[in-house]
Amino acid sequence: MEYKLIRSRRKTLGLEISKGEVIVRAPLRCPLREIERFVESREGWIRPRLAASISQTEAAAASHLSAEEIASLKQEARAFFAGRCEYFAALLGVEYALVTVRCQKTRWGSCSRKGGLSFNCLLMLAPREVADSVVVHELCHLRHFDHSPAFYADVLSIMPDYREREAWLKKEGRTLLLRAT
Repeated sequence: MEYKLIRSRRKTLGLEISKGEVIVRAPLRCPLREIERFVESREGWIRPRLAASISQTEAAAASHLSAEEIASLKQEARAFFAGRCEYFAALLGVEYALVTVRCQKTRWGSCSRKGGLSFNCLLMLAPREVADSVVVHELCHLRHFDHSPAFYADVLSIMPDYREREAWLKKEGRTLLLRAT
């Protein structure tokens, strides 16, 4: 069974079902064998809850946003992205020209050669740390207009768990994009 593993300073193993995903929380030094046995032993509990969670996720995709809801998301996104760009630009030591927000069907963000940053308002429906990862990604393009190892080194220097956030967006993002079509 597939699951997302989150290690922390906790003392016990724990399970969570969220947005069609099984999340296992484990102590930092817990052996992987023990975690796998734990998940297998709880399979009877996991399967029905996972099926219900997947149904809820699919229902969310079927719930389209109205024009008013999209306008509200854009307004929220303008304030959010302005603040987050300012914060992360200072950490990276880069400058940008302006921040715009759109409701796009395929992109989460973009960066122009003139320093303009654009973000998808649908990121307001994602966890804030995922939206932050898109901000850092686009700001790093101000230094590297590619996806080179140097680009990812900059991204990871600011956000070491970037790959996890990127994976969430790849897995759950389509559901968000469907809400605006």
